[in-house]
Amino acid sequence: MFNFQELKNSEKTYVIAEIGANHNGDMDLARKMIKSAKDCGADAAKFQSWDQSSLISREEYGRNQSYDDSKKKHFGSLDEMVERYYLRTEQHYELKEYCDEIGIDFCSTPFSEEEVDLLVDISVPFIKVASCDVTHIPLLKYMARTGLPIILSTGMSELSEIDAAVRAMEEAGATEIILLHCISIYPPEIKDINLNNIPMLAQAFNHPVGLSDHSMGSMIPLAAVALGACVIEKHFTLDKAMDGWDHAMSANPEELTEICSGSEIIPIAMGTSYRSVSEVEKEKRLKFRRSIVTKRAMKSGEVVTIDDLNFKRPGTEISPALVDVVAGRTLKNDMQEDQLLKWNDFL
Repeated sequence: MFNFQELKNSEKTYVIAEIGANHNGDMDLARKMIKSAKDCGADAAKFQSWDQSSLISREEYGRNQSYDDSKKKHFGSLDEMVERYYLRTEQHYELKEYCDEIGIDFCSTPFSEEEVDLLVDISVPFIKVASCDVTHIPLLKYMARTGLPIILSTGMSELSEIDAAVRAMEEAGATEIILLHCISIYPPEIKDINLNNIPMLAQAFNHPVGLSDHSMGSMIPLAAVALGACVIEKHFTLDKAMDGWDHAMSANPEELTEICSGSEIIPIAMGTSYRSVSEVEKEKRLKFRRSIVTKRAMKSGEVVTIDDLNFKRPGTEISPALVDVVAGRTLKNDMQEDQLLKWNDFL
């Protein structure tokens, strides 16, 4: 479950399965996707809260009668798709109840003040802001005044625009803000992803930073976790071949499972920059390191030279690092070939 302090303190990585409009207006499909996201290990199932009038103007509808982007599968006009795909008010409550029932956070991205109010009413753990609204200062301030944590995607944004958005939210009372590095291309080219923006944004704004990912597969999100991303948001589908806006570039259950399991393991594996050797490794030294051994049979009273020595396992006796200390010493005992030398073998 969402806990801002845990994320701020880098105690875990929070994985959001971005269902968005991939439910295709089918609530049975939406529930199947939520259940699958839960089974994959995701912390949250996220939707989008918009309707025919809250995001797109009539003029825009008129200009975009249909999409012909060959990378995506669509049907009909933009108006028809929005009508089919938008999440109705009552469906928010229905899906929130289902999420609560199976134990996964329900969250959504609102695009109007009324939709913010709806999400507050159903007790979402945070408000997720889409990249397109980084410059929508009035909406950001309205969100901030709810007192809920805010997760802001930063796609398409200059650093100055992110700064203005953060300042606006802080001035309106937001104290728990998470920024998500994001490239708003579906999918982006690898060279354009720039994951080093994650530590940069954390240093620049002193807020936790994660990744809203639109790349293919699981590699990029896992690399982001290694860089300290506290949140991974990844589009999710049950079948990349489904008709709809985002299915083709979304993670399937296998990929989401990799992201979720890796997000648990990687922060632990990153550990600390302090160099230490575990007790288990110290024990392995005895078997795997080498000791100084005689290269030939030798008699008591002989002076040992470098040419008389070899270095073999186990590492229980004199280390090869001390070969210069051993060379030149006189043997007290007879030695066989390939015998481990001990300090008490010398006068």
